[in-house]
Amino acid sequence: MKRFRSRHAYARHNGTAPLPVWSGNRQCHRLSRVGNRQLNTAIHRIVITQAHYHQPARDFLQRRRADGDTTTESLRALKRRLSDVVHRALLADA
Repeated sequence: MKRFRSRHAYARHNGTAPLPVWSGNRQCHRLSRVGNRQLNTAIHRIVITQAHYHQPARDFLQRRRADGDTTTESLRALKRRLSDVVHRALLADA
């Protein structure tokens, strides 16, 4: 697959690459509002489904929340991990 040079470029394309933001003295990340919105919506639906039914995803979210992330931040991290999984699948199909 020659369209994306890395998994990071793919994440930027689908809108799951984290952008740093600062709120007071705390640095956190938010999702990009640019990119392919249909692809981002599909990844979001998969993440929400996994958060309810897929035990490894539930464990990941619980671990992130125990480390101090908010629910939104933990879902953002899961979206990025899922984006990497999709990128690997695209490479395997190419």
